Amino acid sequence: MPSLSTFLLAAQWAGILTIAFALLTLLSFLLSWGIRFRLVGATGFMLVLTAGLFALSLVPISRTVVPGAVRFARVYDSGATQVVIAVPSSITPPELAATLQQAASDLFSSGRLSQGEAQMTIRVRTLLHPEAGLSKLVYLGEIRRSLLVRDDPDMQITLYPEAVAQLPPAVSPQAEESE
Repeated sequence: MPSLSTFLLAAQWAGILTIAFALLTLLSFLLSWGIRFRLVGATGFMLVLTAGLFALSLVPISRTVVPGAVRFARVYDSGATQVVIAVPSSITPPELAATLQQAASDLFSSGRLSQGEAQMTIRVRTLLHPEAGLSKLVYLGEIRRSLLVRDDPDMQITLYPEAVAQLPPAVSPQAEESE
């Protein structure tokens, strides 16, 4: 991922090119070139590009990584306070808690509609296959976090013990090697 200094350097070069385009546009108007209006558009585009690169150099682009979290897929998102994610059925309870924290971090956005609520709820589900040709949808837990505070210290994780007990037993790597 590019660093802030890389974006600042790119913004400086884009700024130099923007000034060059502006001078070329001015020259085209003075000499009545046929492409003068196209150069106005190119100069405007360069100005927007420079502003965007400069803005990226000010704001850190970082992603929080929660150790132990597994990959998840977002299966429902109301764009407001309700989100549902799916995880593999081989997940363990510690991985489940870490994945919920990761999802709470990844899915936070200050642009979500609150609809009168100050909390966002992220529910986690998986598919179990108790017998051939039969799938069972199981909700394993949820996390509730603030819609207003990015680093919410009061996140509430709730795991559903009866649902987690339905998960297949985890196979340790040592057991696989001995077989």
